[in-house]
Amino acid sequence: MSNFRIGFGTDIHRLVAGRPLMIGGVAVESELGAEGHSDADVLLHAVTDALLGALALGDIGSHFPNSDERWHNSESSVFLRFAVGLIKQRGYAVANVDTVIDLETPKLRPYIDEMRENLANALEVEVNCVSVKAKSGEQVDAVGQQAAIRAQAIVLLSKMD
Repeated sequence: MSNFRIGFGTDIHRLVAGRPLMIGGVAVESELGAEGHSDADVLLHAVTDALLGALALGDIGSHFPNSDERWHNSESSVFLRFAVGLIKQRGYAVANVDTVIDLETPKLRPYIDEMRENLANALEVEVNCVSVKAKSGEQVDAVGQQAAIRAQAIVLLSKMD
């Protein structure tokens, strides 16, 4: 195995009334929330998939299938911490992570710092190793029509000494 590994993750959830909107472990005030088997935190799901992908360890669904009632309404931080444990077992650590959240509304700027802190804690890195950006859908596609929320993440892992 090489000293560095790169992983990419993405996630999308339908937006519906009557569900909370959790992003990066933060409850975002919104009339619409993400629909899903767990808490449907697209940011944590995308980062989890990026970690798993960096070491070719499958995806979030192969470890936490939505057909398993054990994971119903689970906090997505459980999935992320599991993936961090797997990379540590294989001798890797997170060097940095860069993420993008696509959501038409509400604006996420007031929540970004807390999301970064939550990710840094779960990934066991400094906050300056975590980037979270938010983009609107510009009224295009499912995101722009307020029907969905999407997140993408890329992570760089480095071999621990």
